[in-house]
Amino acid sequence: MESGNQTRISEFILLGLSEEAELQSLLFWLFLSMYLITFIGNLLIILAIITDSHLHTPMYFFLSNLSFTDICFISTTVPKMLLNMQMQSKVITYEGCLSQMMFSVLFGGVDNFILTVMAYDRFVAICHPLHYMVIMNPKFCGALLLASWLLNVLDSLLHGLMALQLSFCTQLEIPHFFCELNQVIQLACSDTFVNELLVYFATGLLGIIPLTGILFSYSKIVTSVLRISSASGKYKAFSTCGSHLSVVSLFYGTGLGVYLSSAVTENSRNTAIASVMYTVVTPMMNPFIYSLRNKDIKQALVKLFRWETALT
Repeated sequence: MESGNQTRISEFILLGLSEEAELQSLLFWLFLSMYLITFIGNLLIILAIITDSHLHTPMYFFLSNLSFTDICFISTTVPKMLLNMQMQSKVITYEGCLSQMMFSVLFGGVDNFILTVMAYDRFVAICHPLHYMVIMNPKFCGALLLASWLLNVLDSLLHGLMALQLSFCTQLEIPHFFCELNQVIQLACSDTFVNELLVYFATGLLGIIPLTGILFSYSKIVTSVLRISSASGKYKAFSTCGSHLSVVSLFYGTGLGVYLSSAVTENSRNTAIASVMYTVVTPMMNPFIYSLRNKDIKQALVKLFRWETALT
């Protein structure tokens, strides 16, 4: 980017989804409702898995961590948006913006990795059922989760450190409802070549490789299931990964939609609206998908509510 009037900045301006005053109240209550549904829904999934010993398996261990990550992901962006709406302010501090950028990269990346690990879990369960508990032992599951967090923490820190080297002009308006990585880079007056190169490299390494792993796992699953002779056996095998496949489709479908919308349009506001699907709607829908499509989760939630009722 061309150099311009560089200055030491202390804050950015988040333009949000709309500048129309009459829509602010509607957006506030809409996003507050979505945030509460996401937080409570994912928290119930975590509590149901913790309290039901029948769900202490690798599949639900990863699901509980996915729910935790979803809570963190949406808590990175929406509360600040709601606070700005309530305070009738669009300001976010420089430190707050970089922190929001880093945490959104972190939790979005961990979400991606956990979905990949869950696909591998389903692959082992369906294709190698006799060796499932040997392969997916607690130590290995913990190692997979730890690797997911460490890789994405390093990625997030690297993006943050590179962003600290950037100089910004006096034009500090971000046409988004949170400090998204690409939007922050585009505001810089200094050379952003290394930052953009890092974004492409990280997307390829931490985005395409996990997606390839998911596609490979499901290709093996489909091949294995088609060998099953009975229709009931095929249905039972597919039903064990139906919820996960729905979440994967929603996660990558909305993410791809945001990418395509930013590629075909110069309107950053439209990209911000599309990002709502990826950052807000997907974490909100995950508890519904797993609770509606999964009999074990339904039973665990019923037990949880009965236990809470008994306590009161």
